[in-house]
Amino acid sequence: MPGRARARTLAEVYRRFGEVDADGTSPLHERVVVALSESDEALRAIESAPARKRHPAVILAALHDLALAGRAPALAAAYAAGDGDAAADAAIDALLRLTDSVVDIAVRRRHRADETGRAAVLYPAIAEAARRVGASAVGLIDVGGPAGLNLTVDRVGIAYSDGNSLGDPSSPVQVSASIVGGLPVPARALPEVVAKVGVDVDPLDVTDADDARWLRACPPPDDRARIARLDAEIALAATDPPLLLRGDAVDVLPDAVARVPADALPVVTTTWALSKFPPENRVRFLHRLDEVAADRPVAWVSAEGVGVAPSIPTLGDRPASGHSILGVAVFDGSARHAEAVGRCWSRGRLLAWLVIS
Repeated sequence: MPGRARARTLAEVYRRFGEVDADGTSPLHERVVVALSESDEALRAIESAPARKRHPAVILAALHDLALAGRAPALAAAYAAGDGDAAADAAIDALLRLTDSVVDIAVRRRHRADETGRAAVLYPAIAEAARRVGASAVGLIDVGGPAGLNLTVDRVGIAYSDGNSLGDPSSPVQVSASIVGGLPVPARALPEVVAKVGVDVDPLDVTDADDARWLRACPPPDDRARIARLDAEIALAATDPPLLLRGDAVDVLPDAVARVPADALPVVTTTWALSKFPPENRVRFLHRLDEVAADRPVAWVSAEGVGVAPSIPTLGDRPASGHSILGVAVFDGSARHAEAVGRCWSRGRLLAWLVIS
């Protein structure tokens, strides 16, 4: 009976994911997850993973990874054809045949949400930070972006809905954002980027085939636009891969800042990363920024939920209000100046710039 109770609970989790989370966003995932929820054998296979690794998104990504690796060809074919019924049957078959492999991938990997398209908010905010310090060169330090895709910000093209553009119009990566409100994004180019460092507890090397495949496995297989955008950003990052430092951001930050040449401004970026930190660690992160700025100016550019980034003004907005605050903070010795320079929605695809500079 206890096993049956666990299976029923897991079945409910999977059915809800299919009917709520995947509904309207991924017909393939919706069909596959509902089929898994209705298969006792599939649920038993999933239960062989640790409890924290049984989430539908993780198991779906592990199955997708096997399909991309050529180990589940029927599932790959069904995904390519957009055939939900065939995908459901093939997913169950792959899960039962390759249970140990699915579990191994789920245990080793962390599911990665959409990591792309953030340059539209980062580019103008980094340029603003550099302007405030008078920096002619910057070193970028991205915290919590496992593959360092944010670190290609200086090599992409950005189009805003008001007709303005930034970056490289000939770049293979082109992103866009809609502008709301009365202020345009400043038409200021980034200074020279002389260092790129990624910091994460589990960094992914885009030049490594397994790591790159895992990134591609996380989006739903029928989200063609998202996958194409991800492929383009992975390819761009692979042509100039960043230095990746593994570890807790608070512990690793001094080493990361030390990798930036002395004549350049270190700019630390966080995009929806601090929400994964316990609140006390967010404060420790802020204090560590203060510490590393004892001998040189350091800037922090953040795109985080309202109230998530300590010291960044919330503008009176309520937490969990559905949008994020774009912040720029400059640390210089004992001085710290932090300002909210924008609001953004949909992971930066909608932007309201708030300051005149």
